Amino acid sequence: MSAAANVVAEVGNLRVEVGGRAVVDGVSLRVRAGAVTALVGASGSGKTTTGLALLGAYLPGARVSGAVTVADGLVGHVPQHPAAVLNPARRAGALLADIARAQVRHLPRRERSRAAEARIADALAGAQLPDGVALLSRYPHQLSGGQQQRVVLAQALLLGARVVVADEPTTGQDALTKRRIVAELASVARQGIGVLLLSHDLDVVRELADEVVVLKDGRVVESGPVRQVAQAPRHTWTRELFARPEESANTDPDARPEEGGSTVPDARPEPEADALLDVRDLTAHHHGGPRRSADVLRDVSLRIRPGERVAVVGRSGSGKTTLGRCLAGLHRTYVGDVRLDGAPLPRSLRDRTPGQLAAVQYVFQDAQASFDEHRTVLAQVARTAVRLRGADPAGATAQAGALLAEVGLGEQHVHSRPGQLSGGELQRAALARALLARPRVLICDEITSGLDTVTRRGILTVLDRHLREQPDLALVWITHDLGTAATAGHVVVLDAGDVVEQGPADRVLTAPEHPFTAALVEASAGQRTASQAR
Repeated sequence: MSAAANVVAEVGNLRVEVGGRAVVDGVSLRVRAGAVTALVGASGSGKTTTGLALLGAYLPGARVSGAVTVADGLVGHVPQHPAAVLNPARRAGALLADIARAQVRHLPRRERSRAAEARIADALAGAQLPDGVALLSRYPHQLSGGQQQRVVLAQALLLGARVVVADEPTTGQDALTKRRIVAELASVARQGIGVLLLSHDLDVVRELADEVVVLKDGRVVESGPVRQVAQAPRHTWTRELFARPEESANTDPDARPEEGGSTVPDARPEPEADALLDVRDLTAHHHGGPRRSADVLRDVSLRIRPGERVAVVGRSGSGKTTLGRCLAGLHRTYVGDVRLDGAPLPRSLRDRTPGQLAAVQYVFQDAQASFDEHRTVLAQVARTAVRLRGADPAGATAQAGALLAEVGLGEQHVHSRPGQLSGGELQRAALARALLARPRVLICDEITSGLDTVTRRGILTVLDRHLREQPDLALVWITHDLGTAATAGHVVVLDAGDVVEQGPADRVLTAPEHPFTAALVEASAGQRTASQAR
């Protein structure tokens, strides 16, 4: 078979202009059957716009030129924000059932139900949800971001696409799950399916991709075999982008808070006068009443001091996000006690005062869902200071503009509507909005998981500065990235809703006591070794 015949998707000289600005300019690439082509670059560089071009999907009002050719067959799409393509009013398994039923209509009626169930089970197993049948009765908001992502991947696999566009498929995933997704995408390619991987995770790119295309400001600056580009990059931007994560992380010991906390996995810390946020015996469940079998968190106790950084790690679906949402008043179906400065916090944000709302701020993993599509980013960020702190509109707008610039968003971003920004850009806008409230507790849910190493370094630097300048501010960092977790003072490890270990980061992540923690650490180290060996 010739090289041309092996191409299942091709983009030629693609230019996409939105609002007079070229989001993508002159991009060309090929996706081959049985191979993985990775598209990498900073947030906002045009990765998602290029990937969506294979589906014929563009931003409203976009002016498009160039050529996009896809071989016969469906293009599967796993978006960066899977909640956006899941119907919130339908259970997670509804669309899978619709697809499977349509595929078995040719069978005798008595065989259809069993055949459809078998197809769904195979797709779920292929998407690393072997026990996913239990999740299909839940609504999308009852699934973690990682579970939502894998449900959407199962849909693409069930459809039998010849090309799969995977937009940040490992974002928000723990090291163990990430390893399985890498293995699954490799398996998809071995079946002759072409994969276009849009990713900031360069360890995954090194391990999985055959070819890599590097974008900067909507243009291709370098492309070629992944080993050649990663090991001997020609362009300055490529060299900076492919720098190892440890070179980007903040490891300045002076910027780290004093470490503290119990090293006993199930410890119940005693109350202390200096506790900023005190969590006692928190057990959370989905709507419908507390039943232990339905609990997503069980008996979680945690004390956070002013100036402390606490990392919450664990697998996708372990309860990390639910814990953060309970603290922020976004998940009210729980029992237990959450206190701020010794005073009980109402379970629902609707019952919290403006001061309490400002004191505990939450930055979502899927930032797009937290923005109003009809107002500019600047106006929405500024409104936080007006609504929660009583700031005058002009002063709030000036403060919002300064914070947005601090997180790397320019004039072309802040005066745009949210739909015109990338997922990573919206995450940074959401961080600026939360910081503008001048919180006491800042909860960051995987906010660097969709960012390249360069932008991630900038965000960590911003947070370091705010923690130094505001000594009464505490940070709760929900993350799958153990390298990021290592910059915290205290680590909490969740597994299936239980705290299996917690204590100082330098102990938990170097000498774990619980087998699950040890498995996470080993998997994280294993992925790094695999990418280096390739």
